[in-house]
Amino acid sequence: MHPFRRSAKFVSILLIVFLSLIYIPVQSVFAAMIGTKAVLVDEEMQYAREKVRAFLDREDVWTALTAQGIDPLEAKARLDSLSDAEIQQISDRIDQLPAGGGVLEAVAIIAIVLFLVLLILDMIGVTDVFTFINPPPKR
Repeated sequence: MHPFRRSAKFVSILLIVFLSLIYIPVQSVFAAMIGTKAVLVDEEMQYAREKVRAFLDREDVWTALTAQGIDPLEAKARLDSLSDAEIQQISDRIDQLPAGGGVLEAVAIIAIVLFLVLLILDMIGVTDVFTFINPPPKR
């Protein structure tokens, strides 16, 4: 019976140590519901950051940055250090930039000027581009 008491004493001491560990204060974790607005704001910020990164990846932007003496790789590295408000401002400015509107306006103006010049020359009789202005004489 003596060996049983020795092992029982060891097991009881071990059990006391483990049971006392249960009562040590443990930091508790509280779960709460996340509002839809918080999730949407987080997704909008991720979208804005991706939009600015995609804008910096464009070749014409790299050319413009290099022309102004800015290293495009350094600009991309600094992008991560910007706050959410700064990223949102840049994203809004990207949305306001004209998307090739200047090219279309220039082509339209050139086409209109060319049409008017040809029309005037045809009315004078120098060219015969528009047959509806001076129809050929009937025979």
